[in-house]
Amino acid sequence: MRGLVPLIGDRRAGLPRVAAPVAADDLASAPRGLRAFWKALGPGVIVGAADDDPSGIATYSVAGAQLGPGMLWLALLTWPLMAAVQTMCARIGMVTGQGLAAALQARFPRRLLIVATAALFAANTLNLGADLSAMADAAELLTGVNSHLWVVVFGVAIGVATIQLRYGQIARVLKWLALTLFVYVIAAIHLGPNWPEVAHATFVPSLPTTHTGWQTLVAILGTTISPYLFFWQASQEVEEEKAMGRRRLDDRIGASQYELRARKLDVGVGTFFSNAVMFFIILTTWLALNRHGVTNVETSMNVAAALEPIAGRFAALLYTLGIVGTGALAIPTLAGSAAYALAETFGWHQGIDEPYLHARAFYAVVILSFLVGVTLDFANLNAVQALYWSAVLNGLLAPFLLLGILLVASDRVIMQGQPSSRLGRTTVAVTTVAMFAAAVAMFL
Repeated sequence: MRGLVPLIGDRRAGLPRVAAPVAADDLASAPRGLRAFWKALGPGVIVGAADDDPSGIATYSVAGAQLGPGMLWLALLTWPLMAAVQTMCARIGMVTGQGLAAALQARFPRRLLIVATAALFAANTLNLGADLSAMADAAELLTGVNSHLWVVVFGVAIGVATIQLRYGQIARVLKWLALTLFVYVIAAIHLGPNWPEVAHATFVPSLPTTHTGWQTLVAILGTTISPYLFFWQASQEVEEEKAMGRRRLDDRIGASQYELRARKLDVGVGTFFSNAVMFFIILTTWLALNRHGVTNVETSMNVAAALEPIAGRFAALLYTLGIVGTGALAIPTLAGSAAYALAETFGWHQGIDEPYLHARAFYAVVILSFLVGVTLDFANLNAVQALYWSAVLNGLLAPFLLLGILLVASDRVIMQGQPSSRLGRTTVAVTTVAMFAAAVAMFL
């Protein structure tokens, strides 16, 4: 028995194991109402919230400060694109019973995957270091204690929690941390926007007319549709199933229609939440900074410092607290996604639910990510430069990964007879073309 339904087929005979349609009794016994909605929320919401990490907040803030309302419409475009990609990654994890790197190995040469996962590790580590620095700067702004001390505190605390806590505990903590993103909604409403003006900027797109504007658009695409989220989404589907007692691969193969629909809801809510937060950050910095002539900001701390004299202590405090909360949410996903990808590529024992001694190589990658991230802060690496180079790596890596994901999700054999829908494949194909164009634009 596989979850709610039996599986049809036999892998030993070379036939795909496909989930049978959900029986009426299964649908009747499925949870409903608000309890069912909350129960369905999990990896998709965590991934969506993790997308709004401190580096993402900085990118959206720069967009609002430099371009005003010019990028508000982009949140409407990136939501369905991001949702389609993350739903496809979730489906791969749920149906194959393995993470994304393992699924890609079934279609592509291992040497190619080694290059991709090495690039992912490099980009994630740079991003992790920049996020730790942003959190530390925010903590220094709030407490007056030197940021170098806070980098060590945050790095050790989050690293130990990632290694010591089991998946169920981490998932619950991350789900609640996602609520910290509401501070940006509150901050925007606190500023009292002219909603008809906001609606016009949102629903009547205006393409950039300057080189800086196009660079900002590319940066937003790169920070919204990020490779580390692809790997984290698929791996967390596997962890969800392990937490339900499906420890063997055969027990995890295939997914019922109820499970797939529940995850689609989860991902839809998570990605909507992520893009809504992007919208409100751009709105906040447009109203508080751009309208007052403050356009030269490069980091989230520049934004926080500029907000206080214009928008008041409350808005600046909310903005700063959000950076700490989102960093605590995003950093485990940055370190964890690289560890999952490398472990699956090299066949290491892996999983956040595994004790340290049973998955030494997997946890070694996590520890190395944190050590390098903390070291980058003490080396006084320019956080803006770190984010730029991580964006370059992500911008180059994302479209190739999307192409691979699309091919895997369309393969009926790899997907056990449950490939992604035609609409899903079409949307991800459009996203892939857009990301290839963004990668080219990054150099032009």
